[in-house]
Amino acid sequence: MIKAHKTPPYRLLACDLDGTLMGDDTTVHPPVRRALAKAQARGVYVTLATGRSFLATLPFARSLDISLPLICHQGGCVKHPLNGELFYQATMERSLVLQVVELARAHDWHMVIYLGDDVYLSEFRHPLSLYHDMLGTNLHRVDNLAGIVDKNGQDPSKFILVADKAQADRIEARLSARFDRHMVIVRSHDFFVEGNPLGVSKGNALHRLAAHLDVPQAQVMAIGDQDNDVTMIAWAGLGVAMGGGSQAAQAAADWVAPPLSAHGAVAAIERFLLMD
Repeated sequence: MIKAHKTPPYRLLACDLDGTLMGDDTTVHPPVRRALAKAQARGVYVTLATGRSFLATLPFARSLDISLPLICHQGGCVKHPLNGELFYQATMERSLVLQVVELARAHDWHMVIYLGDDVYLSEFRHPLSLYHDMLGTNLHRVDNLAGIVDKNGQDPSKFILVADKAQADRIEARLSARFDRHMVIVRSHDFFVEGNPLGVSKGNALHRLAAHLDVPQAQVMAIGDQDNDVTMIAWAGLGVAMGGGSQAAQAAADWVAPPLSAHGAVAAIERFLLMD
């Protein structure tokens, strides 16, 4: 007799990438792949919600056979992986980013600026492999970040300040105090402080995508691990935080999964989507 499977109560699953589906090796390991494939086989919509650019996210989406619009740039870009259709895009005011460029120059902060899928920085302070793993390969080293922002003709999508944890804490506090009403300052990694357009978040983007798919909020599940995942964890009908993730992510969650090292995302998918 063929065993019948229960219909999952959640129809849309949004997963963060770094720290959730994969670690620093940027490899989505077989148990995670199998769990996602099983969820898709049972009719669950699966997408990725990440701070990475669309081009940097696309290889992961293809390898996981994801055909839904991808949530990129912390929610500032929602774009289809198969035909490139753009569902949503937000950009930042150049004048605001230029103010941050000046602060970075004055305080010797390591700044990275996104103009669409192009990533600009004035120097490499770490091994090139780290930038490729975390930011993608579409990197451009330029002498003058301000000139790129001012004269490129394209509004910035976001920026990142890369620093050790203690310095990143100070940068986050300083930028939040100065720009709180003008942009979204969020921590996406212990070493990353990001600036995004006002109103942009993974939660807002997930809301847009769910509406596009006609999936009610109660049937949406989200898994993440950092402060930048809090909005989607809190908005989803079921929000899951990774064990070992940020305190804010865990506080917003309905359930805390095991840590990444124990394939916490697999545990969450099996518990809530693959029950028999």
